[in-house]
Amino acid sequence: MRGIQRRHVRAAVAMLAVPVLVAGPFVAPAQAQENTVLRVALVQEVDHLNPFLASFSSSAMIGRMAWEFLTLPSAEDATPTGGVAEKWEPSPDGLTWTFTIREGMTWSDGEPVTAADAAFTFNRIMEDPAAAEANGSYVTNFESVTAPDDRTLVIKIKEPQASMTALDVPIVPEHIWADVEDMADPKTNSIEYVGVGDGPFLITEFRRNEVVKLKANPDYWRGAPKVDELQFVSYENADAAVNALLTSEVDFINRLTPTQFDSLKGKDGITTNQAVGRRFNDLLLNPGAQTLERKPIGDGHPALRDVRVRKAIATAIDPQTIVDKVVGGYGELPGGIVPPLYEDFHFTPSPEQAYKFDPEAAKAMLDEAGYPMGPDGVRVGPDGKPLKFRLTGRASEDFDQRVADYVAGWLDAVGISVTKELVSDNEVDVKTSAGNYDMALSGWGTNPDPDYILAKQACESLPAVSGSNSTAAFFCDEEYDRLYEQQRAETDPAARAELVRQAQARYYDQVPSVVLDYDNALEAYRSDKFESFTKQPADNGPIMEQNGPWGFYGAVPAGESAAADDGGSAGMWIAVGAGVLIVGAGAGLLVARRKKSIEDQE
Repeated sequence: MRGIQRRHVRAAVAMLAVPVLVAGPFVAPAQAQENTVLRVALVQEVDHLNPFLASFSSSAMIGRMAWEFLTLPSAEDATPTGGVAEKWEPSPDGLTWTFTIREGMTWSDGEPVTAADAAFTFNRIMEDPAAAEANGSYVTNFESVTAPDDRTLVIKIKEPQASMTALDVPIVPEHIWADVEDMADPKTNSIEYVGVGDGPFLITEFRRNEVVKLKANPDYWRGAPKVDELQFVSYENADAAVNALLTSEVDFINRLTPTQFDSLKGKDGITTNQAVGRRFNDLLLNPGAQTLERKPIGDGHPALRDVRVRKAIATAIDPQTIVDKVVGGYGELPGGIVPPLYEDFHFTPSPEQAYKFDPEAAKAMLDEAGYPMGPDGVRVGPDGKPLKFRLTGRASEDFDQRVADYVAGWLDAVGISVTKELVSDNEVDVKTSAGNYDMALSGWGTNPDPDYILAKQACESLPAVSGSNSTAAFFCDEEYDRLYEQQRAETDPAARAELVRQAQARYYDQVPSVVLDYDNALEAYRSDKFESFTKQPADNGPIMEQNGPWGFYGAVPAGESAAADDGGSAGMWIAVGAGVLIVGAGAGLLVARRKKSIEDQE
């Protein structure tokens, strides 16, 4: 499943008569003299390397190394910066966006990167439900995508869309992917397909559950990385990965438990990083899984379709204990599905709205809803079916193991029986995507623009067929959808932020999942082998699982000085004709946001 620390960001918009945006170049350091290999421990499994299907954060992260996006969040402060597109311009009515494709970019097989590649990528997602699995939410408002010439991409949208500079979609080469008829074909994970890229690293080998190898791209438009080879090495759990770090079998590890993180502090040759993050952990409560055509799927317990039961569960759970005992204080109490890292968009429930840990209140809620306690201590529904729920989670994650114990105990105390089912990451994905769960531990990484995580909860993200993981929680609610559509079209930053918070308030009230916490990203690396890495945001962000390739692209081997820009310059924009960073169309389109202060996520 998908996967916060705190950093506050402020939205800002400036108006220009001529809204043309030009991204400033990122200048990479010179290539190292000796071959260097950076080995990164992966505790989460890789579901797909095929970028149309890759949904796990590990898979998406690898994709960010191999393929550029039209635009991407900068390393400095996550404001949009250029990628495949070097500039972009919205029409006065905000319904047509023209992107100028960067001149001179090439795919690793020597073919030029053109607007036709971008048009093919978006059109394939628009036309093929299977290709929309990972990133379909980005194109639901698109009317057409065309490439009038090699350097011009024109996207027409149905109504103004505030997230047009935050399309987190890897652009792929048309000449490689055009012959793929079935996205589920195993060949789409082969090097023949995923090995042709234009990012800072190129995929050279994929052995599932063992290793993904990438080599430095000498022709990367920002300049070749200092690291010659990047390896993502799979481990069953964080303990095994920590041992590998201590013995120098790997150079970098994330998703550390608090105990592991504390034990690595001060170790010779090791540096730790407690980072701001962008992830929330939640407990999915199957509200009645269904397809886009509203066909019921899966085998979820019918009692969970009752919002009163879901609210009682939320009242029976104690997030403070999770923050204190499970994440060791390296996290924050929950609210909405946009973490506090993105201050303007974060929803904090009022005291009247908030679910407060109160087992007695939860019991009363279940009594009132018609779920009396049975003679065996397990409540029974109006249909005579006992409230016995399965709790699915990842066996590889310390968080899931420990939270499952707490949740089982809390719910048992109010008359709900819980059976824990801790399985592999892919098994969790298979079960939850098919609706074959009652409750499941999950987590999602969020982007600087909230549209993606909000879209995952909309009715339009329900799966076309059972088994697609396009949705997050099988949530489908008319009021939520109305608010989601309004925020997507709203071009005034403050008005949009308010709508984003209102949409989260509706989600919070309907409880298709219970957000459990926003945890810090805890990382460590061999500083005797690598001098530094680029963080996002630049001062206290994570190195791994960023919105972009900056962390490992900016890796500096020990003994070398980072003479050139480490990635922060990628966040700088030049607004033609004015000395401001951010620009909107005549309607005031929101396209960027500046960082503010910091406190403290995947």
